[in-house]
Amino acid sequence: MDRRANRARHRAGTVLSCLVVAPPVLLCAAGALADAPVVLEPVVVSATATERPLADAPATVTVITGGELQQRPVQDLADALRDTPGIMVGGVGLNRRGISIRGMPAEHTLILMDGKRVNTAGNAIAHADFDLNWVPPEAIERIEVVRGPMSSLYGSEALGGVVNVITRRATDAWHGSLSTQGGLMEGAGGDSGKIGAYAGGPLVPGVLGLSVTGQSQGREPTRALANPRLTELERRRASTGNATLTWTPDEAQRIDLSYGQGHETRAYTIQSGTTAASIYTTTDTIDRRHLSLAHTGDWSWGNSSLRAYRSTLDRTSRRSSGTPTDPQTLTDDIVDGHVSVPVLSWNRVTLGGEWHRERLTDSTVNRAGSAEAIHHALFLQDEISLGADWSLVLGDRADHHETFGWQHSPRAYLVHHLTDALTVKGGVGKGFKAPTLKQLSPQYQAAAAAGRFTVVGNPDLEPETSTTYELGAEYRAEGWSARATLFQNDLENLIETACTRFCGIRGREIRTYQNINEARIRGVELEGGVDLPGNLRLDANYTFLDSEDRGTGLELSERPRHRANVALAWNPVERFTARLRTEYVGKQALYPSSGAATRLPAYTLLSLDLSHDLTDSVILRGGVQNLTNERLAEESSLFTYAEEGRLYWVGLNYSF
Repeated sequence: MDRRANRARHRAGTVLSCLVVAPPVLLCAAGALADAPVVLEPVVVSATATERPLADAPATVTVITGGELQQRPVQDLADALRDTPGIMVGGVGLNRRGISIRGMPAEHTLILMDGKRVNTAGNAIAHADFDLNWVPPEAIERIEVVRGPMSSLYGSEALGGVVNVITRRATDAWHGSLSTQGGLMEGAGGDSGKIGAYAGGPLVPGVLGLSVTGQSQGREPTRALANPRLTELERRRASTGNATLTWTPDEAQRIDLSYGQGHETRAYTIQSGTTAASIYTTTDTIDRRHLSLAHTGDWSWGNSSLRAYRSTLDRTSRRSSGTPTDPQTLTDDIVDGHVSVPVLSWNRVTLGGEWHRERLTDSTVNRAGSAEAIHHALFLQDEISLGADWSLVLGDRADHHETFGWQHSPRAYLVHHLTDALTVKGGVGKGFKAPTLKQLSPQYQAAAAAGRFTVVGNPDLEPETSTTYELGAEYRAEGWSARATLFQNDLENLIETACTRFCGIRGREIRTYQNINEARIRGVELEGGVDLPGNLRLDANYTFLDSEDRGTGLELSERPRHRANVALAWNPVERFTARLRTEYVGKQALYPSSGAATRLPAYTLLSLDLSHDLTDSVILRGGVQNLTNERLAEESSLFTYAEEGRLYWVGLNYSF
C-alpha cells in the first residue's frame, strides 16, 4: 500500500498523537510540515542484525560517519562518541575513561567491531579502557550507537547498549587515505601526535580484495595540580594494524579473513600512601590480537552469516617501587552465526546462535592462576510488517551460563510512520550481565584503590538484570530535524563491593562483591539540527537523567542530571568550514569511601575546529580543544577523570 495514498487518513491521528506521545512543539510542528521533503536515511545493522533504514530501526540509534570523525581530533572511541546524546564519558580510575549509555555503568556497554565482540578489558583488569582504541579513524566507515539493552541479540554486556564500529571494505577500485595530526597543550606536557593510513582495493578484480590500515600515536603525560610529582594524564604510546582479505567466489558469497594487532604502553605516577616514599611509577604494556574468518551469503531463500574469531589481550605491568606484578591474559573464542529468511510477504525471521569461551590467566583469580567459562546461546527474531506504516520486531535470546543456567532476554519494539517525515517508535526489553570470572571466584583476592582495601570474589552472585522502556518521536525534513525520546531502566541485582571486615582501616579493609542494589534510571533525550541563514548549521542535543538507588533513595553516583552538546558550523565558501562545539556536563552526586556525600560541580568545554580543502584530495584541518582551559582538578579534587587542557592542533589528510 502506498503511504502517500493514506496520508489524509492519518492526518487526524497525527494531531492526536501530538498531544500524547511527545512534546507538542516537536510533533505538532511536524504535522504541519508533513509534506516537506525528506532527507534519505543511512542503513543500519546493529539493531536487528539485518539491514534496515535508520528511520525503521527498532531502537534509538545514532550514526556517526567516518567523515565526521575527521573534522576533530579523535584519539579513541571516547572522543568519537562524546557529542552523542545519551552518552557520558566518565572515569574508570587512573584518569582513564569509559563510555556510559543512559547512566548505565561503562562495563554495561558492549563494543563491537564489524559486529564482532572486542575484549571487554574492564571485566578482568581494574581501571582498564584498553578496548577503546582498536581501529584508527581512517578505517572507520561509520559508528552505530544503539541506546538501550540489546541482550536479545548480543547477550551479556549489552545491558546498557551497543557501540558497533563498521570499517571500510575493499571496493572494485583502489582508494585510501593518509593523515597526520599534532597537538600542543598549553603548559607542561600533554603534547600529542599521530599518523594513520588506510588502503583498499582489488587484488583480482571481482574476486579477491584487500584492505589494510595502520596507525601510530602518542601523548606526553601531564602533571597533577595538587602534586606535580604525580600524573594527571598518563603517557601513551600506541600502534595498531589491521588487514582483511576478501574473497567473493560468486555474486552470492563473501568470505573475509581478518587479522589485527596492537601494541600500547601507558606510564603513570601515583601515590599509595601519605609519604614521599609511597610514590611510584607504573608502566603498563598491552598487546592485542584479533583473528577472524567470516562467511556471508545472499541466497534466493534469504541471507546467512557464519563467523569464527579469537581476540586476545595481554597486559604486563612494571612498578618502579619493585613491587612484583603478574601478567594477565584475556582470551575470547567465539563462533556465531544466523540465517534470515523472509516468510510470506510481511515478515522476516532470523534464527541464530553463539558459542563463547572466555579465559582469564591471572595469578589473583584463583590458586590455579586461570579460570574460564563457556556460554552458548540461541536467539530468534521476527520482523513483522503491519502494513505500509507499521512494523513490529519481536525477539528473544536464551543464554546458557555454566554457573547460572539459562537467562532469557525478550524484546518487543513497534515503529509507526505517521507521515513520510514523522516517525513514532517505542518498545520494552530485558537484558542481563553475568558476573565476571574474577567476581565469581571464591579465591580471587586483590589489593585495590592503591592499597586502601582488598577485594575478594563471591561465588554466590546473581546476574545483573534490567527492564527498559522507551518511547520516542522523530521528524526529518530538508534542512532540519528533531527527535525526542523518553526512557526508563529498572535495574536489579547490581553488583558492587561492600565492606565486610576492618571497615575504614586503610590497608586492612576487606570488601566483597555483592548483589546489593536495585536502581531506576529514567530520562529524556532531545536532539535536533537546522540549517540557518548565512551558511550556518546548528546541531544540539540534551539529556536529562533521573537516577535513584531504590534501597536508599539516594541519587546514583557520578550521573549528571543535565548534559548538553551544541555545535555551530559556518561554511562561508565551498572549501572552508569553521565549527564551534560546546559540551556541558551538570552536577553529579558523589559518595566518597571516606567522608560525607558531596556533589561534583558542573563544567563546560568549548572547542573550535577549522577545515580547508586545499585540493580535491588534500584537506588541512586545525583548531583549539578546550578553549577556556577548563581543568577539572581545579574545580574538585574528587573527579575520577581529567580532561585535556587547552590544546592547539593541526592535521593534514590526503585521500585517493
